Amino acid sequence: MMIAIYGREFNNSVLPYVQEVFNVLQHYDTPVFVYKKYLDFINERIKLPENIITFETHGELRGKADVLISLGGDGTLLDTLALVQDSSVPVIGINFGRLGFLASINKDEIKLAIEAIQNKNYTLDKRTLISINSTQRLFGDENFALNDITIHRRDNSAMMLIHAYMNDEFVNSYWADGLIIATPTGSTAYSLSCGGPIIFPSSQNFVITPIAPHNLNVRPLIIPDDVSLTFEIEARSSKFLVSCDSRTETVNRSVKITLNKAAFHVNLIRLNNESYLTTLRNKLLWGIDTRNY
Repeated sequence: MMIAIYGREFNNSVLPYVQEVFNVLQHYDTPVFVYKKYLDFINERIKLPENIITFETHGELRGKADVLISLGGDGTLLDTLALVQDSSVPVIGINFGRLGFLASINKDEIKLAIEAIQNKNYTLDKRTLISINSTQRLFGDENFALNDITIHRRDNSAMMLIHAYMNDEFVNSYWADGLIIATPTGSTAYSLSCGGPIIFPSSQNFVITPIAPHNLNVRPLIIPDDVSLTFEIEARSSKFLVSCDSRTETVNRSVKITLNKAAFHVNLIRLNNESYLTTLRNKLLWGIDTRNY
């Protein structure tokens, strides 16, 4: 089994846990495939096994890695999508960040998690992605998101007017600071903080959630994920922002944006002692009521 490692720069408090990851992998005599920029960062900070192979691109990872381990928080795990893309390489996140909803493995579970990976004691969560297309060709070949795609005002306090269409049928005109179009995975992220619903990962839906709408009767809208969404923008500013997970582009308001379900999915590893509902309760404190305790 070949295991790939991806991470970002970190502070020294994380060093013991990174060292533990490599120690456990070395114990299992597992070949390690490390993202080059990450290896350059940790090379003088921890003791590494010999003969580490490095990778930098999606093409180098494809067909070689059996599992990719993300070391960091949820943002770090989202970074791995650009490397995994449509290769179907399963991804698991060890949380060195704060909440760790996607990167669900705690720092004190490193040994157990790697043991489970070695023994293939896990299931795969197939998570839907959403893709974006426009005449400006935003985000190049990495025009897909696991959490959400967001349209947002850029540089003044004036609201935007966003005209939304579903399969060319008019849906609504939103007076708001922006719109979030979230996948079920992203329903517990930015969309949730703006009043959107929690959507079970296998529900085959997207949700359109307005950001600070200036209409009392505008609510988040759950739609099927097999439709095509188109958005046209009116605003005082000549430009607005489009975010694709953690990546952001500045866009001219004349650009029409089209969103669709991506042609591929991402495989998130879920250990056999985990479930989506337990993660909701433990990470988001969902349903916590003092009367139950």
